[in-house]
Amino acid sequence: MISEPFKSWATRNIVIAMSNDCRGRTSPAILRRSVMGSSADRIKDIGPQPQSFDIERATKENTNYRSVAWSGRYLQVTLMSIPPGGDIGLELHPETDQFLRLDAGKGRVQMGAAKDKLTFEAEVSDGWCVLVPAGTWHNITNIGSTPMQVYTIYAPAHHAPDKVQATAAAAAADKDDEPAVWSVQSKHAPDKHG
Repeated sequence: MISEPFKSWATRNIVIAMSNDCRGRTSPAILRRSVMGSSADRIKDIGPQPQSFDIERATKENTNYRSVAWSGRYLQVTLMSIPPGGDIGLELHPETDQFLRLDAGKGRVQMGAAKDKLTFEAEVSDGWCVLVPAGTWHNITNIGSTPMQVYTIYAPAHHAPDKVQATAAAAAADKDDEPAVWSVQSKHAPDKHG
């Protein structure tokens, strides 16, 4: 059983909470940083070690386009914040099923067999999930007036552990965003983007 954080070390702007894993080892679990006079938590990706956190709270408080929260050998959890009018980005994962859940905001999901034939469309909001089969083009656009807060689960992992990308443009420009060498990858046909 994973215990609550039991010890903290404070630096000027960062507190790293430590937690015990099931083998009694300690590992960083949560980063707390001062942001414009208030503090915000960010889940620290500790790799394929046991982890526990309030995913709804972490998702709602995330202000980054993408923040990798946990990277296991076979799957990965990322948090996303999409501004009004923005979108996740049209993409296809040839060998990866994907689960997405909205914890705040309102979106329009589109999916299909080709990027110019998105035949599935639905409005989604707080509490809704989106299930994307491998090989399906997909996108979710924020159609609300507030940020759309989403978490997603990839199987296998798609991003570098603990990767944080503040904006969609930063994510698109990031050339150092590969899954960890210890993650188990499929034959890995490269993702496609619209």
